[in-house]
Amino acid sequence: MLNAKEGALPLASLNHISIVCRSVESSLDFYQNVLGFHPIRRPGSFNFDGAWLFNYGIGIHLLQSEDPEKMPRKREINPKDNHISFQCESLALVEKKLKELGIPYIQTRVEEGGIYVDQLFFHDPDGFMIEICNCENLPVISLSGEPIMACKRVIQQQPPSSLQLQQQQQQQQQYLPQAIHVKEESCA
Repeated sequence: MLNAKEGALPLASLNHISIVCRSVESSLDFYQNVLGFHPIRRPGSFNFDGAWLFNYGIGIHLLQSEDPEKMPRKREINPKDNHISFQCESLALVEKKLKELGIPYIQTRVEEGGIYVDQLFFHDPDGFMIEICNCENLPVISLSGEPIMACKRVIQQQPPSSLQLQQQQQQQQQYLPQAIHVKEESCA
């Protein structure tokens, strides 16, 4: 196993997570209409059902289960289960929306040195745990003293020039159409 002195893998950022689904259609509806993800093109060479989505600087890849009836069903919302977490601007608005949609959730609060982090946990249609939080309240403090890049901010680029549009059209004819183009800037 690599240790810090030998150097870790030269990673840049999290690209996507893959989730096996009972029904890609149900999960697609959830990730679009509840979490605000946008469908993007996936390679046509795949020989299995699925869908790709993108937003907030991350991709979600939905994969149709080969045997949906054998997938375990989770009913209990357990914050200590595997999950993905999203930060939000207003936990109150998220909670209101979850109530409107009839999505069961639990709310927890973490306190560390007078700093509070509020969390909402709920499941997607297949029981995969989602957390919405104000985790940015808690500072990221390295235990090793090594500098840590706490986040990357994703911003859209300026609209392309006519020459860039022409080049993009040529590329699209050769390969897959463009999906989403982003430029990353380190958080200050």
